[in-house]
Amino acid sequence: MFFNEPTYSYVGFFMSKIQIDIVSDVVCPWCAIGYGNLQQAIDELTDLDVAVEWHPFQLNPQMASEGEDINEHLASKYGLTEQQLAENKSRIQEMGQLAGIEINFDARSRIYNTFQCHMLLDWAKEQGKQTALKLALFDAYFTQGLDVASVDTLKQVCESIGLDVDEVDAVLADSERKTKVESEEEHFKSLGIQSVPAFIVNQKYLISGGQPKQQFVEALTEIAKKEAS
Repeated sequence: MFFNEPTYSYVGFFMSKIQIDIVSDVVCPWCAIGYGNLQQAIDELTDLDVAVEWHPFQLNPQMASEGEDINEHLASKYGLTEQQLAENKSRIQEMGQLAGIEINFDARSRIYNTFQCHMLLDWAKEQGKQTALKLALFDAYFTQGLDVASVDTLKQVCESIGLDVDEVDAVLADSERKTKVESEEEHFKSLGIQSVPAFIVNQKYLISGGQPKQQFVEALTEIAKKEAS
């Protein structure tokens, strides 16, 4: 796979089919914000026929199932002071509001291991409900402050979007699916994806980070022009 950074200039185009592969994690706020902004851009670009698929990336693959205190985790991982943590949270909440994502830090105090989330997202793709589950997991974690490493929580989230909750235990116990998700994550890392979100358009163009809506509008417009030429 070859990635080019698109230039961000607005041009016209005819109806174009666009495939966007999103590499992300459930507990990554910029992944939620980036998708919110991307969806706003897609809603604006009515001449685009966009298909989205989600792919796994674990921010904290070694984290225990009980998770860690989020302030302690961020301070240790990024060396942030209390003031920097507060400023970071404020900025994330403001950007979340612009993206239509409610990020409620008062509702949650921990960050969790997300591998089981990714296994369920792989299963949900087969059911045609992958994006619905991803958004429900974002809401569960960022808005409601739920423990997304808890099987009971995951069952509730799956049930809320119409997935068969009786299948969840079997999905999470499936060793072949576990290997598949692990291999998929390693595949994208081997392509150079080391941070998320990463938006890969038509398997050729990489848009990194939780960009503002207008950046997505300009990037997708330019890509659509290139793909049509």
